[in-house]
Amino acid sequence: MTARPTPADQMRLPLQRDLPDGAEGFVVSDCNRAAVEALADWPGLIGGVMAICGPAGCGKSRLGQIWAERVGAVAIHGAEAALIDPAEIEGRPVLLDRAMDADDETLFHLINLTHATGGALLLASRPAPSAWDVALPDLRSRLDAVISVPMEAPDDAVLSAMLEARFAERGIRPQKDVIPYLLRRIDRSAAAAVDVVERLDALHRPVTRALAREVVEGAEASGELFE
Repeated sequence: MTARPTPADQMRLPLQRDLPDGAEGFVVSDCNRAAVEALADWPGLIGGVMAICGPAGCGKSRLGQIWAERVGAVAIHGAEAALIDPAEIEGRPVLLDRAMDADDETLFHLINLTHATGGALLLASRPAPSAWDVALPDLRSRLDAVISVPMEAPDDAVLSAMLEARFAERGIRPQKDVIPYLLRRIDRSAAAAVDVVERLDALHRPVTRALAREVVEGAEASGELFE
């Protein structure tokens, strides 16, 4: 009699499951706690301009989205800011993600509009506004005055949660030692977590530490990086 294959032996279908996008799916740790706490009750009664800054994949866009959902902010992405009618955002909270992509004139008017109408403007970018290369002297002084809260690359707690979420999306149950191994070998970013899980899933094999090592070392040998 032929033995019935176990679930681990069967080929997995590339299924993806919806996971929470809101605050309940965001892991708070030392790498992002300062930004989370800064936005917890902001803008409150007094608006103004604030920035959250950090390396690619640290979660600043996600945190900005959570804030925007909580306060009902208008979410704008980079250069799209130039297309916004000021009347649509007057006195309202605004999230400007990829803020460095906005042109100088648009940034200058957005900040002025925020201060004039009692709105709130949250900027999300890699470097702090004080480090941006701008040509307008008046914009320079305004950016230097922006309160900036740093975020760091994901620590073990956050990167582990990112990997767990990406595996869960695809219905994968990795062996217990897989995620601790990956924490030591991949770049600390959301993109790296997505990349390595996609590669593991594409092999349609049980996700063991040996398979994770094969994928990571194969990428390193070919000059590819999980970042």
